[in-house]
Amino acid sequence: MEPRIHVITLAVRDLDRALAFYREGLGLESAGVVGTEFVGDDDSPAGAIALFRLDGELILSLYPRTELAKDADVPLGPPKSGEFSIGHLVATREDVDVLLDQAEAAGGTRTAPAHDRPWGIYSGYFRDLDGHLWEIIWNPR
Repeated sequence: MEPRIHVITLAVRDLDRALAFYREGLGLESAGVVGTEFVGDDDSPAGAIALFRLDGELILSLYPRTELAKDADVPLGPPKSGEFSIGHLVATREDVDVLLDQAEAAGGTRTAPAHDRPWGIYSGYFRDLDGHLWEIIWNPR
């Protein structure tokens, strides 16, 4: 395996709602929901998904929780969050607070005020509409 990641898929409860949060709320560009022609059933996953092309050829994908469970052939359980976070680096200390405010205005939940960390960064966290944890980070080094 090569040392890189190409796609991060977030399981979401409501695809249209999650799309609006990331597109209108956070300003990420997306063509919207695609793959709607692939209709699933009780055993086969549907194909509707929303994609965001990020810097470095990374793709952020939003996929309904029910369909991701079917596609990966894992049991659909209750949503869990906080077991990992997605980090987003920003250029200035002020950008941390601006982006946390933007996420909160879009319906996200700030977990606590941003603050200086003992290891030299300034950061804060928010949860998106499905509870996925994002850390907004400014590293002065």
